[in-house]
Amino acid sequence: MADPQAISDDSSEEAEEDEEEARRIREGFIVDEDEDEEEDDDEARHRRRKRRKRRHRRRDEEEALEDDDLELLEENTGTSFRNRLTRLRRGPEGGSPPAPSTSKRKPVVESSEDDLDDEDLPQVQDIQRIWDDERAGGGRDDEEDMDDFIDYEDEDEGAGAMDEQEREERRRERKKRERERRKAIGSRPELAGIDDMAWDEIHGVFGDGHDYDWALLGDDEMDFEEERLKPEMRYQDVFEPSEIRARMLTEDDDLIRAQDIPERMQLATSSLSQSSTLSLHQNLTEADLDDAAMWVTVRLSPRKTKDFFSPDGPYNMYREPLVMAVTYALRFLFVQEFEVPYIWTHKRDYISYFNPQEMRTRVQLISLAELWRIYALGQKYRSLAQRRNALALSYTRLNVEDEYFEQTIRPKIDSVEVVTDATEWLTMTYKLRKQDAFDFQFHDDEDRAETRKRKAPSRISAYEVAKKSIVSKLADGFGIKPHEVVYNFVAQENAHFVDDQELNPIAFAEQFTDPDAAVAQPAEELLRRARMILATELGKDPLLRQAMRDLFKTDALISVLPTERGMAKIDEHHPYFNFKYLHHKSITQMMDTPQFLHILAAEAELLVTVSTFLTNDAKSKFERRLNDAFASDSYSDTARAWNEERSRVVQEALEQHLIPVGVKWAREWLREEVEDTLAAHCGNVLRERIDVAPFIIPEMKPGDTASVLAVSWGKGDPQKDAITLVFLDEAGRLREHIKIDNLVDREYQDEFTDILKRRHPDVIVVGGLSMATTKLSSKVRSLVNGEPPVSDPTANGGDGWGPSEPPKEANEQSFNIPVMYVRDEVARMYQHSKRAAEEFSALSPVAKYCVGLARYVQSPLNEYSALGHDITAIPLEDEDQHLIPKEKLLSALERTLVDVTNKVGVDINRAVNDSYYQHLLPFVCGLGPRKAQVLVKKISAMGGNLINRDQFIKSSLLTTKIFLNAAGFLRISRDPEVKLSKNRHADDDVQDPLDDTRIHPEDYELARKMATDALELDEEDIHDEHPSHVVSVIMQDIDNEKKLNELNLDEFAVSMYEANEDRKRHTLNVIREELLKPFSEQRAPFPSLGPWDVLTMLSGETPRTLRMGLIVSIMVVRLEQALVHIRLDSGIEGVIDIGYLTEDGNIAPKDVVKKGQTIPGVIVDVKLDLPADQFFVKVSVRQSDLRAGDGLFRSVKRDDQWNLPQFERDLEMQARKKRAEIDRTRRVVKHPNFHNFNANQAENYLDKQQRGDVVIRPSSKGVDHLAVTWKVDDKLYQHIDVTEINTGQGGNLLIVDEKHQYADLDELIVNHVQATARKVEELMAHEKFKHGSEDELHLFLKNFVAANPAKSIYGFTLNRRKPGHFNLCFLANKNSTVQTWPVRVMPESYCLFDAAVAGVPELCDAFKVR
Repeated sequence: MADPQAISDDSSEEAEEDEEEARRIREGFIVDEDEDEEEDDDEARHRRRKRRKRRHRRRDEEEALEDDDLELLEENTGTSFRNRLTRLRRGPEGGSPPAPSTSKRKPVVESSEDDLDDEDLPQVQDIQRIWDDERAGGGRDDEEDMDDFIDYEDEDEGAGAMDEQEREERRRERKKRERERRKAIGSRPELAGIDDMAWDEIHGVFGDGHDYDWALLGDDEMDFEEERLKPEMRYQDVFEPSEIRARMLTEDDDLIRAQDIPERMQLATSSLSQSSTLSLHQNLTEADLDDAAMWVTVRLSPRKTKDFFSPDGPYNMYREPLVMAVTYALRFLFVQEFEVPYIWTHKRDYISYFNPQEMRTRVQLISLAELWRIYALGQKYRSLAQRRNALALSYTRLNVEDEYFEQTIRPKIDSVEVVTDATEWLTMTYKLRKQDAFDFQFHDDEDRAETRKRKAPSRISAYEVAKKSIVSKLADGFGIKPHEVVYNFVAQENAHFVDDQELNPIAFAEQFTDPDAAVAQPAEELLRRARMILATELGKDPLLRQAMRDLFKTDALISVLPTERGMAKIDEHHPYFNFKYLHHKSITQMMDTPQFLHILAAEAELLVTVSTFLTNDAKSKFERRLNDAFASDSYSDTARAWNEERSRVVQEALEQHLIPVGVKWAREWLREEVEDTLAAHCGNVLRERIDVAPFIIPEMKPGDTASVLAVSWGKGDPQKDAITLVFLDEAGRLREHIKIDNLVDREYQDEFTDILKRRHPDVIVVGGLSMATTKLSSKVRSLVNGEPPVSDPTANGGDGWGPSEPPKEANEQSFNIPVMYVRDEVARMYQHSKRAAEEFSALSPVAKYCVGLARYVQSPLNEYSALGHDITAIPLEDEDQHLIPKEKLLSALERTLVDVTNKVGVDINRAVNDSYYQHLLPFVCGLGPRKAQVLVKKISAMGGNLINRDQFIKSSLLTTKIFLNAAGFLRISRDPEVKLSKNRHADDDVQDPLDDTRIHPEDYELARKMATDALELDEEDIHDEHPSHVVSVIMQDIDNEKKLNELNLDEFAVSMYEANEDRKRHTLNVIREELLKPFSEQRAPFPSLGPWDVLTMLSGETPRTLRMGLIVSIMVVRLEQALVHIRLDSGIEGVIDIGYLTEDGNIAPKDVVKKGQTIPGVIVDVKLDLPADQFFVKVSVRQSDLRAGDGLFRSVKRDDQWNLPQFERDLEMQARKKRAEIDRTRRVVKHPNFHNFNANQAENYLDKQQRGDVVIRPSSKGVDHLAVTWKVDDKLYQHIDVTEINTGQGGNLLIVDEKHQYADLDELIVNHVQATARKVEELMAHEKFKHGSEDELHLFLKNFVAANPAKSIYGFTLNRRKPGHFNLCFLANKNSTVQTWPVRVMPESYCLFDAAVAGVPELCDAFKVR
């Protein structure tokens, strides 16, 4: 059989020739069309046709089958091929040979339509005879032959790309179309009478329809080739990148799923983040652990450092075990890649004090929070190590040996900041040696596109210029090198001494002056530049910068001052008032409060300015130490003069370099620390809410799930909202959902009690969006308990529950079902979420809210986990949470979810089959959203259930490292009816009781050993049993607790340590607990809400917004004889006793207030009675109570560090401004042009007026001044200051510029403003005046002189800086520059310098004379 590839290659070569031939033919074809228009005779057309046919005949003869091939075909088939001529079309270029056809059609030989005109060939039944067949109405056999012919012709176009079934389908389709075509022709009577001669004539004129197939053949082949070469369609070509990221289908997601590394360890951000990215870090090695452990340990916390590393610390004796515990933790985290929950649960002995000689001594060296802190610090150390390696590589590239860098700087690089400083220092020191030595980047830097670099403009600093000049020699004359000064400073002793100069600094500097007097600089300037060199090198030194950062870390002070905008906006009720005048507050006092984040937020709003600086003592001490390291010990006058110069160097280094570095770093460091602290606090609040067990009643066992009936009245509007009831069974399935109008009518009460009888809920939860929910709760309690409702002191008939009724007798039936409120923030989010719409699309928002309430009761952890990245919307810290960056908050909350989820464990079979419960799976140790997704898919493909944990490995469900992380937290419940999965080995079908415990598979042998010892069995007794049979026995043993407690676990742990150094003391305790109570409930009981929690949930009021003394707006709801019922804006109801209504206290309420009236009132008392569902306030509306106001209660407390003098000065200044504003506003002048405007308002008013229009307005200079504003030109206004002088004779004199005096405003307007405006108009009308800016006039002058070199030119333009005046600009010749002279406009004249002229011609003459 021929090689398909060879066939493909040959056909490709032929196709290339054919394409070229076809191109020439197509060109000829087009030319022929043009020629046809010019040559109309038939003979010319016939010659062209014959020429084309001869060309095609030559080509087809080359492609025709050989005679030997035809003979071979005839021998094998018994059919003659020599006279059967049927046209074939060429297959696709480069395609594979056609597959053997199953058609009964006889093989044919290739030919073309050109052969039909060849007179040498015998006339056979070929394509020409089709017309005869059609005319004669041939039989069915002829039709089949025709079908076969057409089918074969079209089929081979794509034969190489189709299988047999596709060809057969296409063949049937074409036959059907051909039959329809024939039927259509037969149905046309106009064709029925056409004879043979007519058909021949038609054929001669129109051909058979295939005359030009040879010209289109190449196009068909090209189209097929283009289709074949199209790239395979991928989902990246169809979906938006954002959609691909949301579905976790990017290449990074695939890589994360595939790698045998815990998912969270592969990410640079939280796995909850919508923009989580792949981390490209390099793992730590064993060689890095010792240095990393010390680096991490001293940064765990100040408290830890003090307790373990201070000589008098209470845990000083455990210092070395602490470092060893941190080393183990780092090894587990960054070398072996175990997540925190695995270490905390299964390796806790390695992070606790473990001494075989003191097994009774239990000291927890590292807490769970500190273990997460070690993980975060380890990530920072990993980044630091990578940067240090990059720095070392760059230093190697320099090919230098710098003893100071190698011996002093490199050993002290312990932070990213020092790496940056060292890089900058090396760049400065060796910049001329190698420019490109520092072209490197890190995995967490921005990706840089590999584009062709353009030459950047060179920027040479003053330091580099001075360093290259003779001044550097002068700097050397200071007698000691900068790095030697730093060495003395760090060592706190002078290991390097100063070489004193014999000459004083000025005399010494004069030696370096340039001999050329024209460029020589004075000695003082040379000294200044030398000091700059030394100060720069000191300021860039990494060790000095680090020392300054350390100083700022402990001794920095922070002050805040308001901006002008802040002074007006931040009043004493504003939340920023607390720090408006913060003064010299220590940075250490701001670490544990969010105050600094609020300060930065206020600074971003341009309300305050923040200053960070050192205490005077700390700064002077640092400066003194640096001076001592730099100064000479000599006492001569020359030495003292040089020491003064060195002191100036130190001051310049501090002010220009070191202190700015410290200020910038301190702000960022404090911000990071406060954000971390606040994020950790939010994580702790979340832990309090989710680290609680589901609600259970006393009759239930821990771990059971309650059935829940959730009830809500929505917003509590009796006209719009019905009461919604939703029942969820123990498995969390929605079983019933009903709505009732109220719980007052008997039929609705019966409907409510009926659902209680039918469903028997374990608990009823009540929730809502308004205070009306309290009435619903009260009514539900009364119906459940069979008691009449408690009388409400604020009850009224307009609450939607019908008119007030007398108390009823107790119901004959009652239910022992608790009724309670629960937190509803998750339910509020759920009711409008996409998840709710997908799960319960048919339910109303209130019903979805009820589902959220019920689910929260059944599993708070599950409900919070299902929120995903929306969990940041949950209010955990009301006033400060928005200040935390979202990514940082997500990481903190995710850690809490991971901790609690692994503490509880996840039933893997339930997770696979329950999409809601499945939300817990990504938080299992080692997994994440991507790995959990693929795990569920794999298990579902196996049948949806696992029998034991061994299947995770044997069925390739988890990779090794992920299995080790996750196995102990994925429980497989023991279920005798579990369905066996397909393709499972026989030994996989056995359940293991240990798979339903927290015991890790690597400790199964320990558990079996412990069970065997507790049962006092020998190995022979259990030889033929399943390895975990003894575990089942001990679990079912009645005395299992006694038997297990009798084991000496301490001795067992010591023997294991001595045998192979395994630390398993805590693990043995875990095994014992799990054998007694597998996956026992370790969370706190479900918490009940307090009165304030319920009130805040329903009304939004807090103890801060609803406290005694506050004035609130109240609405009168109902009047009684001695009582007024009121309601607050938040929906809380209350009362006004008659004594608090008026000062007298005995006036009837109806004479004081009316129903529906809104009035202010002072809160006197707040009454909260949760069991009775009563929340109300007592209010006073007496004027004496209202008169005092509530400023004292509402004002924000000042910080203790308050700048009182500055506060009082600013307060006084604001008061003065306010008085001046009042005085200015009060002034009224009786004149039609007077307006109470300021300058901006006056300009805006005149903007639409005519030139010369006037506004008279008050002046900011006082009551004896007026301001006159008039319009000079568009967007140009002149403001004239007018002074009023009392003449003492009953009139005022108006003075302008101390020269012009007017008796009244009308005279001033006419004789000053309008006269000046006429002068302006006169000059603007002159031919030499040019509109536009002064620059445009300059350009005009230059263009004129360039065109007329022998002439000079001048012109006038408006002076935009002094409205009402002009500039005279002139250009003497083309080599001169444009000169500008000012022209002042007075009411009576123009002034050019001191010359005053009456008109514009005189002004021009005065200019020419000058």
